[in-house]
Amino acid sequence: MITPVLPTYARAKVAFDRGEGARVFTPEGEAYLDFGAGVAVTSCGHAHPHLVEALTDQAKKIWHTSNLYQMPGQEKLAQRLIENSFANTVFFTNSGAEALECAIKMARKHQSATGHPERCRLITFEGAFHGRTLATIAAGGQAKYLEGFGPKVEGFDQAPFGDHEALKAAIGPETAGILIEPVQGEGGIRPVPPQCLRGLRALCDEHGLLLIFDEVQTGVGRTGKLFAHEWAGVTPDIMAIAKGIGGGFPIGACLATEKAAVGMTAGTHGSTFGGNPLATAVANAVLDVILAEGFLAGVQQRALTLKQKLAALKDSHPAIIEDIRGQGLMMGIKCKAPNTALQAAALDQRLLTIGAGDNVVRLLPPLIVTDADIAEAMDKLDRACKALEATA
Repeated sequence: MITPVLPTYARAKVAFDRGEGARVFTPEGEAYLDFGAGVAVTSCGHAHPHLVEALTDQAKKIWHTSNLYQMPGQEKLAQRLIENSFANTVFFTNSGAEALECAIKMARKHQSATGHPERCRLITFEGAFHGRTLATIAAGGQAKYLEGFGPKVEGFDQAPFGDHEALKAAIGPETAGILIEPVQGEGGIRPVPPQCLRGLRALCDEHGLLLIFDEVQTGVGRTGKLFAHEWAGVTPDIMAIAKGIGGGFPIGACLATEKAAVGMTAGTHGSTFGGNPLATAVANAVLDVILAEGFLAGVQQRALTLKQKLAALKDSHPAIIEDIRGQGLMMGIKCKAPNTALQAAALDQRLLTIGAGDNVVRLLPPLIVTDADIAEAMDKLDRACKALEATA
């Protein structure tokens, strides 16, 4: 039976109509601790006063003009991203998938504009997730997302995760670049070791390829630095971000060096809504929070607390938890029991988590999470694990 909303989601039987900080509330007033953050989106938590003020102030002025006209808020946001990253230029979108589409087009266009139109293929990695458009599901290469949608979009060659020799063998005369998440999110919270990211940079430089990072989930403070690749001391040529940059308002961006963006001239790409005044007002407010002195250091400190407490939880429940993995406030619980069972048990304890591949439960709390919130979340997970052990 068809539903008013297309039934493409397996939704939990709970709804929320209010949020504050790291908590959301049902219409009946029940509080849930949110360690999913809308899949790493609500970076500043729910109803952050500074974000609310920025949105309401802008809403009283102008909502939309389209990119046919100058937009001061968009230019301000672009300049701030440039000043705090490797990039020289930014294109704004409404989502992560759109930011990746721009990155894919930019890589191909760069090669064409620099005399190599045959270089139109990107190497991606097993377990990757880059979005739900036809091109991004092809880039991710996961059969469950490709099934039933006809011919797979051409232009993507997948390499095994962590196999450097197989990656080198995949490079051919049509290769334009390499696309990778510094930490695989949907793939099961699998960090790419810093030395591997440095190896990718060297490989791209050696072969004249573009290095593209998908930081849609890892970016904007999630790992304790503004962007996850900073931990490895490398820079990409192109990077896609979204999720946390809007704090809950839909916005994404494709950042690039001047060299990588050489082919993206007037008329080659566009977006009706991308980077509109409402979106960029909120995103600028998010950066106010995250770039404030000491904020990212605080994320790193709370991330260490979370990691230590998760390690203790694993030791207490060896029949349920196989491993703890991740970086910053992007942690994964590799389960022995089905990850869906642990998610459901956590939901019974009023704790929101997110599933992932490789039988992993993701913990993605808002970056403003407190030590007290972390302690409460661990108590809830402890009770959830005990409930699973009792039924086993």
